[in-house]
Amino acid sequence: MNHRLESSEGAEASLYYKEIDSIIGPLTLCATASGLCMIKFGTYEANSATIAAWVKMQLGPAAQIYADAGSMSEAERQLAAYFSGELQSFSVPLDMRGTDFQRQVWEALLSVPYGESASYKDIAVMIGNPQAVRAVGGANNRNPVPVIVPCHRIIGAGGTLVGYAGGLGIKSRLLQLEAEQAGPGLSGNYLF
Repeated sequence: MNHRLESSEGAEASLYYKEIDSIIGPLTLCATASGLCMIKFGTYEANSATIAAWVKMQLGPAAQIYADAGSMSEAERQLAAYFSGELQSFSVPLDMRGTDFQRQVWEALLSVPYGESASYKDIAVMIGNPQAVRAVGGANNRNPVPVIVPCHRIIGAGGTLVGYAGGLGIKSRLLQLEAEQAGPGLSGNYLF
């Protein structure tokens, strides 16, 4: 993969946000000085309470939230390139905060190739804990940076589309976009 998950947990800081338009609707990008830490489906206004609670818990009560003044231009550029089918792998710095287990699952998600899919069981096996299918599903559900960390590529047993924070329509659209760009023969392939 082009990058590893970084974290500056415990450091008080500021959070910057930017709304962008995309083929799957508005997205709110959030970043600390260390990297992109959240992508929310919808506008900042629709997500402001959730974002404020995250800031207080993760960055501390003194942390402030600011509209982005340009620090997320690379993330915005890479997302636009992804949505137009020109980019298959992201390289923006990430500041993902979670438990060790969640971070292990998110690292595994980064290894699922563009245009392919894996099951929750595949990810559990990949992290060396084949019995942790439900826990993998929970960690997948808590992925704070969807699209860039491709939790949309994780499907249920037998190829069924299950659960996605942005809704199954968006998950289906992302998988369709990748299948179209990856070409025939890759769409829906499992890793194992």
